[in-house]
Amino acid sequence: MDDFWSGAGVDLHLETDTGDGRRIGLERALRAAVRDGRLAPGTRLPATRRLAADLGVSRGTAKAAYDQLVAEGYLTARQGSGTRVAALPPALNTAGPRTAAHARAPRFDLRPGSPDVGAFPAAAWLRALRRAIATAPSLAYDYGDPRGRIELRTALSGYLGRARGVIAPPERIVVTSGYVQGLALLTRVLDGAVIAMEDPGLPFHREVVRHNGGTVRPVPVDARGVLPGELGDAAAVVVTPAHQYPTGVTLHPERRRALGDWARARGGLIVEDDYDGEFRYDRQPVGALQGMAPGQVIYLGTASKTLGPGLRLGWMVLPPHLVDPVADAKLHSDHHTETIGQLALAELIDSHAYDRHVRACRLRYRRRRDQLLDRLGAGQSVHGIAAGLHALIDVPDEAEVLARAQAEGLALGALSDHWHIPGVPAGRPQGLVVGYGTPRERAYPEALEALAKVLEV
Repeated sequence: MDDFWSGAGVDLHLETDTGDGRRIGLERALRAAVRDGRLAPGTRLPATRRLAADLGVSRGTAKAAYDQLVAEGYLTARQGSGTRVAALPPALNTAGPRTAAHARAPRFDLRPGSPDVGAFPAAAWLRALRRAIATAPSLAYDYGDPRGRIELRTALSGYLGRARGVIAPPERIVVTSGYVQGLALLTRVLDGAVIAMEDPGLPFHREVVRHNGGTVRPVPVDARGVLPGELGDAAAVVVTPAHQYPTGVTLHPERRRALGDWARARGGLIVEDDYDGEFRYDRQPVGALQGMAPGQVIYLGTASKTLGPGLRLGWMVLPPHLVDPVADAKLHSDHHTETIGQLALAELIDSHAYDRHVRACRLRYRRRRDQLLDRLGAGQSVHGIAAGLHALIDVPDEAEVLARAQAEGLALGALSDHWHIPGVPAGRPQGLVVGYGTPRERAYPEALEALAKVLEV
């Protein structure tokens, strides 16, 4: 018989009629639900009396099935807490890549790319969410403008102007589901164009461009940032001027001017990835490149580093001629970004709770940066430390250091993975890309000790 297990607090489809009898059929159905991940570890199962009533079997049959699965390690039973799904070892768990990756999670994660999501301002977000829902018009729950809610675009216009020096009229902002979607939409609009991308840079972003029909061309980065003289006939260039990823350099003023000159002379576009521009520690933040050339620069920002990537909220500030094509591409991609989160972020910005949170994060990450430098000592060559959530540490042999890190249960980024042609040929610098945003506060000192041990400092 096929039943929907609906009376027990969870809905679960169980195919119990397998021709093996009620008890064995129930055992197999539950075992399969645990193994394939439909019943997650920790899920509380109904009492045997309730299960028996829901499935039309005897209580003895239900109890026998539970007892057998407890004996096999699929379930746990404790007095007072009922019967729950056990956490399975990898050999028993066939739920797929996510489960397997979780089972191999490192003890300490110093890979770059994520903020401290434990610092998410839950109370402030909840207040903003409540105010947004209380004041939202009923049409907010209908299909919306592909450019995004006007409330958020207006709030972003003011915030980006005062905090990042961006010239951002609301009508030139398109709200996205993060940076990746913005880059993908732009690539489609440029329709197969050659897009120059920093070398080294984030490999996944190159994949996004290729996946959406663009042609990627590497452009070198040195101690002053990207080299505009190497752009040639590219239609656009993607840059991280405030804090280059992964080298950490800030684009030199002369290079900023040269980029603008290239774009005006060639009719090219500059795509500014301002992924962590709010986090500068040793001097005032460098203003966005877009403010110098708003007709040539496409500014992309997100809430991923300031709040958390789980919100999936980003924005593009576009030159006037690209607004309609990008909005059309957005319409045919996912119609529009989720509305209630947009309204909550607008409320957070308008109340200045967002500014307060960013300032608190800046202090927290600066403290973490200082702890990293103090623990490694003056003898270690560390780059990109004036801003952001990561640092680049020179090492003589990446493979050797990464092997020691793996033995310590420490996850790190490798510079060699970021080149357009990966690897460490002769003469190419080697290094570790260390993120100090991911670990929780309590785990961070221990993670630094593991890093120091790996580096033998």
